[in-house]
Amino acid sequence: MTLPSVSSCRVATGLVLGGNARFHSKAKTVVNIVIDTANEASETIYNTTGAMKDMSVNMEVSNNGSSQASGFLTSTSQKLDSQAADIQRQAKKNRHAIDKGLRIVYIVTIVTISFNLVAVLGLTAFGILRLRRALKVFEGDTCTALEDFQKDPYNSSLSSILPCNELLSAKSVLSDVSAGIYDLVNEVNTNISTTYPDLIQVCNPFSAPPEYRYQPNNCPDNTIKIAEIPQALKWFTCSDESTGPCVGGLFSANEFRTVEGYTNSIQKILNAYPGMEDLVECQSVEDAFSEILHRHCKPLKRYTRMVWAPLSFLSIIMVALVLIWTVESHHMQEHNFSDGSVKPRSTAAEITEASIAKETKGRLIS
Repeated sequence: MTLPSVSSCRVATGLVLGGNARFHSKAKTVVNIVIDTANEASETIYNTTGAMKDMSVNMEVSNNGSSQASGFLTSTSQKLDSQAADIQRQAKKNRHAIDKGLRIVYIVTIVTISFNLVAVLGLTAFGILRLRRALKVFEGDTCTALEDFQKDPYNSSLSSILPCNELLSAKSVLSDVSAGIYDLVNEVNTNISTTYPDLIQVCNPFSAPPEYRYQPNNCPDNTIKIAEIPQALKWFTCSDESTGPCVGGLFSANEFRTVEGYTNSIQKILNAYPGMEDLVECQSVEDAFSEILHRHCKPLKRYTRMVWAPLSFLSIIMVALVLIWTVESHHMQEHNFSDGSVKPRSTAAEITEASIAKETKGRLIS
């Protein structure tokens, strides 16, 4: 019975080690998705605030923008930068804590297997209990937290990593930016129609209020996109003003540089707008967590069972082996005791007979 038990131990040990490796790999994938989503959120915010800062600087340099608008852009970008920095800080902190937890789970598994292989029964049972708790905490708590997040992303235990509730406050800022760009484009088109009726007009990337939906590709044929404005204005700009005043051009080189700075800043904001819109709605976060729930939580549970079930089986086998070895050892001791007999003391007749035989043997030899 011992040989099959040892073979079963080997099989169970292999299953535990294989399941542990797969669990560790899948857990790292889940952690990377969560942390990468947080980092992408920070990057999206930084892209938006960078564009806001550029526009604020352009306003100050050209002296064409109001101090109120410049101040709004500066203060808003600072608030968003603070949120982005907080997200990055929390992501880094939680990654460190989770990585440490995963290392502990991995080490506990290996140590538990090692104890099994040398049949240290008490420590094995202790290790299995610790490992089961660690596996269930990571697999159960993580997937439960993700399910709770899908139900209510603004009040979840994952808010410390991805604070959708705090990012929701940026929605009003995004709405103000949308309305500001919409009004600016309409004002530019009005001025073009009044002053230069033959010039092509600018496509407004936002729909009419109150929705202000971002629709960059919904442009009429007789318009140009904001990013194309500098290239279109080059044909109407004085190329060389060193020899005298601008002649034949609609814009001076200085005016062209101002317009180019504004349009580049606005285009940067527009480039970051879809990501920022998804962020304040927590859409990008929900997509990432939905991927974890649908693609990774079930394998995590399966790999948890792959570690726990064979390990429990291995523990039972080890208990059986220890009992078998104990019984066999006791049986061998009893067997050895029964075979070892004590001879009685010799009688007088036996002593006399032995003496005669010895004397006869001596005579024959002589």
